[in-house]
Amino acid sequence: MALTKDADVDQITVTENGTVLVREVTTIKEDGTEISKKYHRISLQPGEDISSQIEKVKAICNAAWTPEVIAAYKAQQAVYQTKTPVGA
Repeated sequence: MALTKDADVDQITVTENGTVLVREVTTIKEDGTEISKKYHRISLQPGEDISSQIEKVKAICNAAWTPEVIAAYKAQQAVYQTKTPVGA
């Protein structure tokens, strides 16, 4: 009985505001037959540190995050932070 564990990024999506959504799938196989699959998702905001990400994620972020996208995202976040919470 041989168990193997493989992890790979299987989805990368860029949203309208530049957020990059990354899905990693981890597959456990026994003698070549899949016995388990688990997903892990993260989101990366424009301008965020991506130095720990794999190369294909870095490439997508670098292509999507133009200076204009980063500036627009930061401006949008500043507006959200200045709004009064509901019920306050």
